[in-house]
This record gives sequence, C-alpha cells and structure tokens, in this order.
Amino acid sequence: MKLLQFDFNHGRLDQSTHPFCGGVPSDVRITTRYNEAEFTQSLMGIVHETGHARYEQGLPKAFAGNPVGHARSMGIHESQSLFFEMQLGRSAPFIEHLATLAQQHFSANESAVFAADNFQKLYTRVEKGFIRVDADELTYPAHVILRYEIERDLMNGHIKHTDVPELWNKKMGAYLGLSTAGNYQNGCMQDIHWTDGSFGYFPSYTLGAMYAAQFMATMKQGVDVEAAIARKDLSPIFTWLNDNIWSQGSLLTTDELVKQATGEVLNPVHFKAHLVSRYLA
Repeated sequence: MKLLQFDFNHGRLDQSTHPFCGGVPSDVRITTRYNEAEFTQSLMGIVHETGHARYEQGLPKAFAGNPVGHARSMGIHESQSLFFEMQLGRSAPFIEHLATLAQQHFSANESAVFAADNFQKLYTRVEKGFIRVDADELTYPAHVILRYEIERDLMNGHIKHTDVPELWNKKMGAYLGLSTAGNYQNGCMQDIHWTDGSFGYFPSYTLGAMYAAQFMATMKQGVDVEAAIARKDLSPIFTWLNDNIWSQGSLLTTDELVKQATGEVLNPVHFKAHLVSRYLA
C-alpha cells in the first residue's frame, strides 16, 4: 500500500470475511482476508482494494459533497481496482517486487518457492473454478456473463427466482464445464450482491477490466510504466490516472471521460490485446 501511495492519514486497512472498500474520500477504509496456508491471494486483494481507495482519495476536493465530486460510475471504479491489480499488480516488474518482499519475510530454505518466476506462474495461472472472486482474468468474464444473463431474465420476468439454481448449473456447464448441482454454496449463493439488492452490478467488473486495459494502452504511449514500477516510483503512473480519471469526478459522462483520456470510447480490442500479450506471448 505504501508503494501504491495510499494516504494513511486519510484511511486504513483492516480484516473482513470479504475484501471491500468503503468510507468517504477523506477517510477511506479497505479490508482484506488472510489464509495462513496461502498468502498470495491476500496480497492481490490489498492491491485491488487500494485501487478503489486511491480513486476515492483522488476525487476532486473542490466538489466534495456534491454529485459532481463523486466517482463517475462503478464500471470506472472497478477499472481503477483492476488497473492496480491486473495491469500493475500482476505485471512482471511488480511481481518481482512482491517476490523480493516474500524472500525477506520467509525462510531462506524456501527461496525457490518465492522466486520471481514462480510468483509469475502463480499470478498468471489459468484454472476453471466455481468461485468468481478467485477466478483468473481469463475465466472471470464467464462468471460475469452468467450472472448478467440470469439478472436480465429475472428483471424481464422470463424466469422466476426458483429457476436460478438449475439455470446457474446449466450455464456453469456451458461456460466453464463445471457442475453446481445441489451445491448452492459454490453456486448461486456465493455472492453478496443479490442479497443486498445490487442487481446490475456484475457487468461493472468486466467493463472495468476493459477500461483498465484501455487506460494502460494509452498511458504507455507517454509513460514508461515498467521502468517506473522497476524503480519503485509509481508517481508518473498515478499522475496520469489523477489527471485523466480521478480529478475528473463526475464532470463528464463515462463515454466522454474515456474518450478524453484515450481518444476513443470503450474498445474491447485493448483488453483482448492485453490477454494475448500476457497469456499467449
């Protein structure tokens, strides 16, 4: 969080069952969860939530308390957390930094486990799974599409809530080759969104991933991102984000914001190029 320039005078980190970011720009609270048998997930949970927090901390203070001073949308909010996690956090130079930190804190006898190349494999591993929050960035959109399609059909009255478990199982089989028959915990009951009324939120995650890739592609035209990460001074990266995203608040529509920052509205070609580069290069 220090490397990511989180402002600890206006926020803090705690533990919770599920990682989240909340509060107000002048007091941002983020959480993560820990697994003592496997710490790598908590690291990326912190990186992800710090992205949310930096966006909140960077919103225009002159407009604090007014609608125009709020975050543009949850799609843009998720773009910032996923920019931090997927574009920065899982990049080779950032993973090298994490590997160095791990080597400093764990036994020298386990140095091979914490070698940068092994960390790279851990953080770019692709595996089909039941749980959305644990999914890699390649399979994650399938989880989002599944939920969106069920939400859409519920809202339009094409299905009933009692149809959800069976429909969920069918879609998991079609999209990921997995069965959740009779397994509500790893199926339709795993997320908090529907129980707290957040219908329509899930697409924000994949929209955010696409926005994040587009922001990075544009940023790299004027910022040596890898060099900044390697020297552990991410200021040029955050200056770009602040100038183009954070400080804009809700002054512009989402399309206007993205076009002003990148020269075009959302274009999924950048997300595809990112995936090809990382997983097929």
